[in-house]
Amino acid sequence: MKGKKTDFTDADCGIARSLGVIGDWWSLLIVREAFRGVQRFNEFHKSLGIAKNILSARLKKLVDEGIMRIEEDEPSSARSRYVLTEKGERLHVVLIALWQWGEATCSDEVPLSRTMFDALTGKPLAPLKVMGEDGRVVGAREFMPAPRPIA
Repeated sequence: MKGKKTDFTDADCGIARSLGVIGDWWSLLIVREAFRGVQRFNEFHKSLGIAKNILSARLKKLVDEGIMRIEEDEPSSARSRYVLTEKGERLHVVLIALWQWGEATCSDEVPLSRTMFDALTGKPLAPLKVMGEDGRVVGAREFMPAPRPIA
C-alpha cells in the first residue's frame, strides 16, 4: 500500500513548499524538456521515455500548479501544446543550479558531453553564486532562515 504524500502547502519553509509544487524528479525533467522546446505530449514521451500514465499525471500537476499552461495549436485542432508560464520559466535558476552542481560533483566517472552556454554570447555560464544584498558572495555556511521583518 502506498503512503499518502505529505502536504507542504502551509509549510513554513520555501524548500518544502517548492517540493510540494514540483513533486518529483520527473517534473523537473519535463520542465527541462520544455526549455529545450518540447511542447507536445508525444514529444515529452519520446524524449524522456516516461510511461504515459506518469507523464499525464505530471503534466496535469504542472498545469494545476501554474507552471505550464495548455494552448491549442489551432482553433479547429484537438492537438494542444504544453507551454511554460512565467512561474515555470522562473525555474531556470533551479535547473541551472542543479546542472552546475551535477557537472561539478556527479560526473567523475563519465564526464558530461554538454555544458550550459549563454545563447546570446555562446560562452559558458558562470557558476551561480548566492549574493547578499550588499553584493558579497554568501558561502555554504553563511546563510540562515530568519523571520521576515514586519513592514
